[in-house]
Amino acid sequence: MLEIVMATHNNHKSVELSRLMSGLPIIWIALKDLQIDTIVEETGTTIHENATLKAQEYARLTGMYTLADDSGLTVDALNGRPGVHSSRYGGPNMSSKQRRELMLNELHGVSWSKRQAQFRCTLVLASPDSADLKIASGICQGLITISDRGTGGFGYDPIFCVPHQSCTMAEMNTDTKDRLGHRGKATFRMKSQIANLISDKQYTETK
Repeated sequence: MLEIVMATHNNHKSVELSRLMSGLPIIWIALKDLQIDTIVEETGTTIHENATLKAQEYARLTGMYTLADDSGLTVDALNGRPGVHSSRYGGPNMSSKQRRELMLNELHGVSWSKRQAQFRCTLVLASPDSADLKIASGICQGLITISDRGTGGFGYDPIFCVPHQSCTMAEMNTDTKDRLGHRGKATFRMKSQIANLISDKQYTETK
């Protein structure tokens, strides 16, 4: 069975990715299981670049197939911010709730029709030598609310409303979020690539 390292120290992401990747014949290995506490510096200017940096570096450290995720929220009225800085928006020591409050303060007075935003996610699977990269992305379109709504999810989910659902990510049930969310869309595309990889490896091993 194929073993893949899940390259994240974020427990929320780890749980969500594990759920989304269910059904594949894979043994998922956490960084903590390998006693790796290295934090890869996200020096890229795009989500794609940061996901690639993490996948390649943790593949180098582990010598194993490694799946890395990078995601972010872009808000039109904030000229695309916070983008790649979503997890550090407002400073490294702020809580998720404080980041949401900061964003809502910045958008104070902005009309509902001009509060468009996008959740973006890129997943990168690196081979043990990082020579082969498999990449999948997903985008979810929405609007930023004027206050927190819902108790589910994490991060910016309570203020990200998906208009045709008339609810925030934090108000959605798990199945709906998995189907419509940026990470769910990226994972759906990555799963097919991993399934092909498994098939190719099984064919090679039986030759």
